[in-house]
Amino acid sequence: MSSVGPRAHTLPDTELCTRATVDRARLAEYDRVCGFAFDDALPATYPHLLAFPLQVRLMAGRSFPLPLPGLVHIANAITAHRRIDASETLDVRVRAERFVPHPKGAQVDLVAAVDAGGERVWDSHSTYLARGAKAPDEAPASRHEPVRESTPTGARVDTDGTPTATWRVDAGAGRRYAAVSGDVNPIHLHPWTAKAFGFPRAIAHGMWTAAHALAALQGRLPDALTYDVEFGRPLLLPSTVELRTRAVDGGWDLGVSSRGKAHLTGAIRRSVG
Repeated sequence: MSSVGPRAHTLPDTELCTRATVDRARLAEYDRVCGFAFDDALPATYPHLLAFPLQVRLMAGRSFPLPLPGLVHIANAITAHRRIDASETLDVRVRAERFVPHPKGAQVDLVAAVDAGGERVWDSHSTYLARGAKAPDEAPASRHEPVRESTPTGARVDTDGTPTATWRVDAGAGRRYAAVSGDVNPIHLHPWTAKAFGFPRAIAHGMWTAAHALAALQGRLPDALTYDVEFGRPLLLPSTVELRTRAVDGGWDLGVSSRGKAHLTGAIRRSVG
């Protein structure tokens, strides 16, 4: 149980660990909700679900400097080192780093690593924003600016071009993804709870948007890849949005937008390490 008292002002020096197996029923539901074809191979975004409970435990503790309710996921960087089969037993580790200023408050990275039989098979950096919060004065400046038309890898997608697909994202999308992912942040669940945190309506989970975009390219991706995304304007529910993809040497650039405004901009590249 968390101790009573004020929150810490610096990140905890803590690494949380667990051993996980994949529930195939949950994997099948994740595939359905996100648009993947059913397969025993894990989508590159799926291990985030295994790490997320550890992220929540870490962020919910009083030793974590930012309050969990209202944290907004603003960027994510994944490396899948190889195909991961649903039959494998996985060791999952999570730690926090880079508690730094952001133009709208403060942000922090939750770093996850997944091993199978002692081999690193997947890792990620999930960047969260706390609006109005303050990072330590000595913290370095943020590397993640609010997204416009580029990701950290320099992807570019023309929002005026012909869309690859058009999605009608209904009002229940946040609740369905919350049920399969365990991410029940109130900003995703209902207009009333989202309004308490400054949003006019519930917003889609960034990782649902990232997974749905990745699913559109299923069958055209290597087993070992990097997938970097930045989340821009919140995707309000319901909405109609457009996916655009562009093949580049070694991968894809992609973007999800509506009315010329980016909700997600990403880059997929073959992993070489």
